[in-house]
Amino acid sequence: MTIMLVTGTGTEIGKTVVTAAVASLALAAGRTVAVLKPAQTGVAAGEPGDLDEVRRLAGELTVSELGRYPDPLAPATAAARSGLAPVTPDQIADEAAALAAGHDLVLVEGAGGLLVRYDQQGSTLADVPAALARLGLDAQVLVVVTAGLGTLNTTALTAEALRARGSAPLGLVIGAWPDRPDLAARCNLADLPVVAGAPLLGVLPSGLVRRGADRVSLQATARSCLAPALGGVWDGSVADPDRPGPGPAGEDPISQ
Repeated sequence: MTIMLVTGTGTEIGKTVVTAAVASLALAAGRTVAVLKPAQTGVAAGEPGDLDEVRRLAGELTVSELGRYPDPLAPATAAARSGLAPVTPDQIADEAAALAAGHDLVLVEGAGGLLVRYDQQGSTLADVPAALARLGLDAQVLVVVTAGLGTLNTTALTAEALRARGSAPLGLVIGAWPDRPDLAARCNLADLPVVAGAPLLGVLPSGLVRRGADRVSLQATARSCLAPALGGVWDGSVADPDRPGPGPAGEDPISQ
């Protein structure tokens, strides 16, 4: 049984695709998977949200959504504007624990970055590991990051915020590797693990959804672009700024 929080250094950086990729490989390995989206914002009732996209890309799995708010804002602000109850860390932990009782892997996809507020008390996804610990459960934290200039600072701050709350990142995944990576992006392959104090566990190409990814193509991409710790074969030791990108056995996963 594993509970994994999928957070990020910001919004629109690929958390949903990374969640789907990890889920896809777990399903392919015969594991039972549940995905929890504590707070879905910017989506009206009845409209497809992130969980629908994860299921489309990964396959049949259990999904759960605790709160949905129509305004595309931070969960606390969106909940206050809608007049609906916010989602709390204890509620997230309780639901994750219930899902974990019947699944091998529970993925909890956060909203925005790690310290986005979920309620008016200032609770964030970073408070969930402590809430799970009170239930006798551990949580791994996977951090989705960007590739280019500026990512080192936001990644270091995210890792520091986790450690200040008694957690540490399991690892990092670059959620959208550019088609034409510049020098900063290529150098960041080696620098990101250093500033985070955690390994780089994968690099997913940008525009997977735009390119029409489906279950078969996503699973193939996930396998070649995620490390063995996440079910793939990507060799993160290949991080040379003079190469076009990382990949298993020195290959470039973006061109595969």
